[in-house]
Amino acid sequence: MNERNLQQAARLALACLDLTSLNEQDSEADILRLAARAAAAPGSVAALCVWPRFVPLALAHAPAGGAVAAVANFPEGNDDIERAVRDTQQIVAAGAQEIDLVLPWRALMAGDTAAPAALLRAVRRECEGRVLKVILESGELKTTALIAAASRIALAEGADFLKTSTGKTPTGATPEAARVMLEAIAADAQAAQRVGFKASGGVRRVADALVYLDLVEQILGRAALVPQRLRLGASALLDDIEAVLRS
Repeated sequence: MNERNLQQAARLALACLDLTSLNEQDSEADILRLAARAAAAPGSVAALCVWPRFVPLALAHAPAGGAVAAVANFPEGNDDIERAVRDTQQIVAAGAQEIDLVLPWRALMAGDTAAPAALLRAVRRECEGRVLKVILESGELKTTALIAAASRIALAEGADFLKTSTGKTPTGATPEAARVMLEAIAADAQAAQRVGFKASGGVRRVADALVYLDLVEQILGRAALVPQRLRLGASALLDDIEAVLRS
């Protein structure tokens, strides 16, 4: 990895960055700081990602051209369809363009594939026309078989992105889980040229991001290295992007 490659990776990571604030104690002041951080970045970020209650504020202050994403069924990933639908309705009514939804991963681990599919299907109906990123919580699923099964369910129910993690569990994104998810996208004829991938949880440095950029290019092709197909969910990553671009 030479300096030039790292700078190229930093520019791409910035364009694909979902700049995120999902702390339980977040206030309006935190969201205003997040928006100001995005506005001061050395280029456009893909989206601001916030709690549903902060969507109107984020929309009002997000830099021009940037999207606003909000989380649903987050972070627990329970199989309560009514709660997930309620979250989604709130997000849609507020005008966010993107929904980051946690798949009911505990149900899947217990051998129940119907409950996750039903919840995803209900949410997809509520947010037609908006980007739906499905969080698999791959660090909790752990095994290749479970991550692959979660990926297939999400793809079958209309996910626009497969996302690794909430960032609220001990294990976030890993290259091993990313590979399983990307291979599931590539193997699905309906998804291979459309569905994207989002690495989230522990992606703090451009060198971390570069691992995922390389995997996406290797499995989905260079054409997938765009914000429409690739996202990085992080807050601290922007600091390292700026440091790399200044070097």
